[in-house]
Amino acid sequence: MSLQDQDLTDALAGEVRRAYDSGTPLSLVGGETKPFLGRSVTGRRLPLGEHRGILRYEPTELVLTARAGTPLSQIHGLLASQDQWLPFEPPSFGASATLGGTIACGLSGPARPFTGAARDFVLGVRLLDGRGEVLRFGGEVIKNVAGYDVSRFVTGAQGTLGIFLEISLKVSPRPPTSATLVWEEAPETAVRRLCRLAAEPFPLSAACHDGERLFLRLSGSKAGVQAAANRIGGERLAEPELFWQSVRERTHPFFARPGPLWRLSVPPATQPPVPGAGTPFIDWAGAQRWWKGSIEPAALWEWARSRGGHATLLDAGRSCLQPLEPALLSLHRRLKASFDPKGILNPGRLYDQL
Repeated sequence: MSLQDQDLTDALAGEVRRAYDSGTPLSLVGGETKPFLGRSVTGRRLPLGEHRGILRYEPTELVLTARAGTPLSQIHGLLASQDQWLPFEPPSFGASATLGGTIACGLSGPARPFTGAARDFVLGVRLLDGRGEVLRFGGEVIKNVAGYDVSRFVTGAQGTLGIFLEISLKVSPRPPTSATLVWEEAPETAVRRLCRLAAEPFPLSAACHDGERLFLRLSGSKAGVQAAANRIGGERLAEPELFWQSVRERTHPFFARPGPLWRLSVPPATQPPVPGAGTPFIDWAGAQRWWKGSIEPAALWEWARSRGGHATLLDAGRSCLQPLEPALLSLHRRLKASFDPKGILNPGRLYDQL
């Protein structure tokens, strides 16, 4: 059987069972394109990328099921051949990105506030728990809600609750056309404009501000996009696909600036600035802010918390999540103990206590 399509369920389950019996921590390894997410894990490396292959794809049913090690680029290519896509617009951060790593990290791109997050498109999963047992949650149809919530909360858990074996996703037709409008505007004014536009029935599919200019992407029918563009105004951006790719993959010049990178999740109407010097990059129509700079984490956590949000430091090997409230930490511990009783799956990836 070729490396392009193989089932390693039995081999992976055996590895986890042996680690469980000996209490050996495991460092789960996929495409290794996201070292800036999560903290460094001390443990025996368990490669997952060769467990791959697209198992089912029903374009008319808008459902795709694939093994977790399947390259994300392969899935994009297959969907594009049917004029379909993953509406949460996941970033890759490298050619070796896998479906499992994408869903394990819960990553979504510029379309997220308008189409939904990664977990909103996960219909079902098959995974290995920390005992090496194969579990299945959800299914391949939207009406099948058995285990649906489990499929959602393992999304973004970065492998701390289980190892993805298979993932079933809801896919969508790609919008037939899109246009990006741009104009110079101060961040404060841009936030107010975004709040106004969000209340209107415009076909928005992305909105960001790079510190100097506001960018709005409209997607849908040709007539609908044209009518909305005429009402909103602004100039048409040349090569919009390259621009949104730079936002999605964080290759925009903003992300090359010196200093640690912080991700701030706040209510969209929150006005800049953040503590410290520098202008943030505003994404997700205001709900996600990127900020570069050195600051005591506690100060930024408090700023975000006081506004109803949270902050995360993204830095290879030492990413730092905002500390959990005691009740939430207790819940996380109970979930971890249920799925991974000996704490061998990516220990410490998210928090010291997990």
